[in-house]
This record gives sequence, structure tokens and C-alpha cells, in this order.
Amino acid sequence: MQVLLKGKPVQEETTKDVLLEILADKYSRTILESTMDMPKSAIDLTNDCGIPISTTYRRVQMLHRHKLLGISGSISQDGKKYFLYKSKVKSIMTCFNNGSLEVEIVLNSTLTES
Repeated sequence: MQVLLKGKPVQEETTKDVLLEILADKYSRTILESTMDMPKSAIDLTNDCGIPISTTYRRVQMLHRHKLLGISGSISQDGKKYFLYKSKVKSIMTCFNNGSLEVEIVLNSTLTES
């Protein structure tokens, strides 16, 4: 069964360009997909997705800067800080129609951040 998702249209051309660049990067897509249902640490992303740790941190920061990834943190029992990353989007849909680029973002409904 196919579910039709209603997205929020993106109006700004520079935002559309940034989103297309992000979608063109396989590591960024992998991180967003991997964190849609449950938050993961950078180490988990590296191990689960096969992405080098330095690349993971760069992509996570870039995705967070563009408001596609949420970051939450805590302190472990042994006093170490750790951060978890969660996708803020469920899907990004693009359509090139008669010379016009249309982009819609569907927000991640499982996101429990405030």
C-alpha cells in the first residue's frame, strides 16, 4: 500500500540548492536514513553505515547546520559526554517541472525533541 505524504514546500532557491547538494551526497543520505527511527551516536553511525568517523562528524555538523538533523546530549555514568543524532525529516521530494524546481520536506513525526 502506498502512503501519500504531504510535505512542506521550500520556497527559497538557495535552500533548494543546499538540499539538492545534500541529497547528492551518499553519506548524508545514509545518515538521515539511519537516524529516522531512532537516535544514534557518531560511533553507531560509523559502525552501522561504514562511514569513516571524521566524515561522520563533518556530515553530522553540516546536516545539523541546515536543520535536517537534531542533536541531543547527555552524560554517561562514567562522566563522559555523548551526543545522539536524529533526522528531523522523513523525506525530501523534488520535482523539476517546466524549468521550475519544486522541493517539499516531510517532517519526521517520530521526532520527540522540543
